[in-house]
This record gives sequence, C-alpha cells and structure tokens, in this order.
Amino acid sequence: MTTSAHPHSLDEPCEAGLALYTRALREGRVPEPEAGPVPCVLHAGLLRPDLEAPHWLRPVPPALALPRLLRTVAEDVARRRRAETRLAEAFEPLLELGVETAGAAETLGITLLSGTDRINDAIGRAMLCAHDEVLTVQPGGKRPPSVLAEALLKEQELLDRGGRMRTLYQHTTRHDPAVLAHYELLDGDVQVRTLDEVPDRLIVLDRAVAFIPANAERTLALELRHRPLVDYLATTFERLWPLAAPMHPQAAPPPTRGGFTVRQRAIAALLVEGHTDAVIAERLGMNVRTVRVHIAKLAATLGSESRAQLGYLIGRSGILDQED
Repeated sequence: MTTSAHPHSLDEPCEAGLALYTRALREGRVPEPEAGPVPCVLHAGLLRPDLEAPHWLRPVPPALALPRLLRTVAEDVARRRRAETRLAEAFEPLLELGVETAGAAETLGITLLSGTDRINDAIGRAMLCAHDEVLTVQPGGKRPPSVLAEALLKEQELLDRGGRMRTLYQHTTRHDPAVLAHYELLDGDVQVRTLDEVPDRLIVLDRAVAFIPANAERTLALELRHRPLVDYLATTFERLWPLAAPMHPQAAPPPTRGGFTVRQRAIAALLVEGHTDAVIAERLGMNVRTVRVHIAKLAATLGSESRAQLGYLIGRSGILDQED
C-alpha cells in the first residue's frame, strides 16, 4: 500500500516518519497535523491519538511497537514462502511435459534430469571426462559416509589425472568427522573452505558443464552445458571462495568478539531479519535445537525476556557491526 505523496509501503516507517516518532518519544507527544505527510507512523502503530488532548498524538513505547512490526515482516515472509511453494508445485509436473520444448532446451545446452539415479549417473559420467577442475558447493551440515565413500573413487581418479578440487561447505560441516576423514584420504590438489551460508548445491566441471537442483527435494536437476550459464555459476563460486575460511581437520573454534561467536552473530543477523528458528537452521545448515540453544545464549547475554525484545537489543548492541 502506497500513496502518491508517500511512495513507499505504509507497513515500513520511512526516515521522516522515524524522525517524527523519535521526536514524539523525546517530547511526549506531537501535533496530529504533522503526521499527515508521513502516514506510515500511524499505519505502523508508532503513534496513537491522545485521548486526553484532541489533535495530539502520543508515541507507542518501542517495546510494544517493535513486536508488531516484526510480526508483520514474519507474516510477509511466510506468505512469500507459501507462494514459492505453490509455484514450485504447479510447475514441477510441467517441467517434464512438451517434447518440443524439452528438445529446444537441450539444444541450448540445458537438460532436465529426473530421479536420483539418473542425476548421479550424469554427474558420474561428467566426472570421468573432467581433467582440469571441479568446483562444488555443498549446503547443509553432516554428509552420509555412504555418499562420501561413493564419491571418493571418482574424485581420486580426477586428482590422479592432474585435476584439482575446490569445495565450499557450511561452517557446521567443520565438525563432521566423516567429511574430515574423507578429505584426509584424498591425495592431490584439494582445497576445502566453509561459510556461514552458501547457495544451493552446485557442481561445475572444467568450466564446461554444471549441475544444479531443479526442485527442493533434489529429485530433479539441470545439467547445464550452456557456456554463458556455466561461466556465470563458476564466477559466482569464485566470488564466494575468498570470503570462506579454510577447513582443517584440527581447526580451532571460531573466535569470539564481545562475547559472541561468529555463529551467534550469524544467527543474530537472521533473527533481526525476522526469520523463524526453522528457516535460520536451514540457511545455516544446523538443526533447530542447536539454533535455539544459541538464541537462548544470545538472550541471556543481552538480558532479553522475549524474542521481539531480543531483536531490538541485538540492533542496539552493535554486534552486527563487528567484522570478522
């Protein structure tokens, strides 16, 4: 909802609206006409009519106003997630329809792979043909030892041919014994780094072919041999690589800044954005229980008694301004 005089959404207070709200907090009230040019302060519930003095507005305490605004953001995120799910469900059966369309896509170097076996076979064949380099992004935490064992032989064969491997995991994988043991077994030019958040799964081989998921369940995948697309994905990997931290079998725990670990600051940033525990766990490759333990530690350290207050205190604390 917008107006011609007030072009942004009324659900989010603008800079002028926040300035008026700040003045109301300092002075106790402001004249009602001054809210005319900034209707967002009324729509967002930051100011309310003064029942004892007509034509004046009193500020709603920040501790009451913030939860309402955060709830509005959370509801908007949930609505968009539902829309995303509906679109994915609507288009999934259509992806396999239309022989002519599929043929045109394959001519452009885009092939839809359906089923885990077919996807793994296609990746395996591409690995056998690769000689130079494999770039991989692996989101999530622990990886099944059976999956790692199956990949070990193909990866070692690539390394024996003189190729190199670079892999991006999430920080939670640094504590997975199976992953650490897997890379100790490989002999060759292998580098592994980790980030708090990474994109969805990606495999790029020799900058000639790439594989990406085509649905959330990873039962569909796209095999890309369209050179501009493959170059784009490889460039995205290269932009993330310098930002990641090397993973070593005996890596020390992340340093703390102001009493907060790197992991807790990542969780704090997503909390302020209004994400639920489940969404935070998915984005950081953690389980929900671990996320809640970290949130409890944040709340205890900052003296928060509610989730809404925690978001406010995180913003006030300045921990999100600290750089690693």
